[in-house]
Amino acid sequence: MTAVRTTPAAPPPRLPARDKAAARDRGWGGGSPMLTRLAAERATGVLVRERGTLRLSRGRVVDAESPAAPGLDVLLTARGTLDGEVWRQALAETGDRHHAGHRLVEGGLLAPGALELCRLLALYDAAYFTLAPSGTPGRFRYAAEDGPDCGCPVPVAALERETLRRRDLLHRIWPDPATDERPLTRAHRAAPPPATVRQRTILAELDDVRTATDIARDLGRPAFHTLVDLRRLAAAGVVATREPAPAEAPDPLAGIPADAVDPHITLLKRLRDALEAL
Repeated sequence: MTAVRTTPAAPPPRLPARDKAAARDRGWGGGSPMLTRLAAERATGVLVRERGTLRLSRGRVVDAESPAAPGLDVLLTARGTLDGEVWRQALAETGDRHHAGHRLVEGGLLAPGALELCRLLALYDAAYFTLAPSGTPGRFRYAAEDGPDCGCPVPVAALERETLRRRDLLHRIWPDPATDERPLTRAHRAAPPPATVRQRTILAELDDVRTATDIARDLGRPAFHTLVDLRRLAAAGVVATREPAPAEAPDPLAGIPADAVDPHITLLKRLRDALEAL
């Protein structure tokens, strides 16, 4: 019998060290005190936070927006649920995406269930980022009217509970949040575990430049769902983050005429040329 020696597969990356002090500061024990107070007083208006906004009507959340999450238009049009040109026309005629959605439903171009499902997906997705812990205080702009009609407003308690559940889920999958915001690249592991169909689709989008938000928008998927897949891939050692490129130091001689004869400028030019020659 001939013995066959094999090279052991590279182990997955080590989990980042868990900082107990940072864990206490995550705010997992509750949501936004301001939002809770606004719900109690049945306020109507817009809560503006560092990473997004929440629109309230009589103390309930009817809309959410965040640059980190694809909007209702992306979720409706990217996967073929609705033609993009049809959506843009309805939006131009109504001036508001909620009214645009209702008009499409009334015209038989969009199923009511599809609109409500995408609306809730977009709302919870944007709210997750909007309610992220922040050192910048939020601001609330009161409004006299309820704003766009919403058939299914979300109670603040339910929204905060789901946001905290999502935050905890991501932490349990992979506690390093770097994959949520930094440019992503594919890590070369000798024997990677099998990937799901969704994960393979995400892996095909990695280009060392785009972030999780970019990938979610291009695929027409909720950003949180994309974060879940990316953190699982990071835990398996298949995905890694790229450090942002260092910013170039400004040229101290920028804007100075080339024929300047000031002795100090001449000395600076010599020093710069010497450093560039190293």
